[in-house]
Amino acid sequence: MNNWPIGLSTGCFYRTPLADCLETIRHSGFSMVEIVFSPEHLDYRNRHAVQEAAMLIDRLGMDAYSFHAPFGADIDISSLDLLHRECALDEILRAVEAASLLGVHYFVIHPGPENAEVPLREERVLRIENVCAVLDRVASRCGELGIECVLENKLPHLLFGQSSDLLWILTSLKGDRVGACLDTGHAHLSGDLYALVSKMAPYLCLLHVHDNKGHTDDHLPPGDGRIDWSALLKELNALHFHGALILELAGGETADIVMARARRARSYLRQCARRLALAPHSAVPGRS
Repeated sequence: MNNWPIGLSTGCFYRTPLADCLETIRHSGFSMVEIVFSPEHLDYRNRHAVQEAAMLIDRLGMDAYSFHAPFGADIDISSLDLLHRECALDEILRAVEAASLLGVHYFVIHPGPENAEVPLREERVLRIENVCAVLDRVASRCGELGIECVLENKLPHLLFGQSSDLLWILTSLKGDRVGACLDTGHAHLSGDLYALVSKMAPYLCLLHVHDNKGHTDDHLPPGDGRIDWSALLKELNALHFHGALILELAGGETADIVMARARRARSYLRQCARRLALAPHSAVPGRS
């Protein structure tokens, strides 16, 4: 059974300066982190702040495993408006430069804006073509900097939130320069988590790990929702996945409470892996 490394997204402290929460994360036994952006947390446009964060990460003996690209309604790499699309690309490339300064392995990006309006097929085709063109440019720059660009599945009600859209984009890109990040909570809300693991297998680099009860994107610790984690880990093992599991948990509480949840989530995942190691022939949804 795989012993997957388990890291933590700093998004649970997105309202706190990154420099003020890294020691808390490290002292809780997490050395691997995914860095997220926000003006209060870490502004990727501020080169000095990014360099300071990189030095602190190094001093603490931590690994900045991945960096989450900026996203929002205004970051639209699918836009039919060329100027809007180029502005979105410019912001993302700025974030790629920050990710390089942090020394990350993966740059995680959403395939489109956080927009719930899903256009008709003709417009969707045009938008997906735009996404692919922009992603090719992002992946090229990432490659020059020694980073792998990975595409994350979104919430199902958003534009390009269906797994078919994600796979359409991945299979339409040039070469094999873009991988995938499976968000377990988003896939669970889509109702195709276990199937999506298998479909994304050729591209899969890392997981964003969180749970929910099947209705809202709660970002609960694994074990607090309805995902069958033993089945999911067994599927990953069967596919010979060797990447990291990045806990992406909700914040909004004191640092002590947030980190207690993170430690509990890590322990739960490790317990699931140990149990599976003792029952290697147990069934996996969708497999015989």
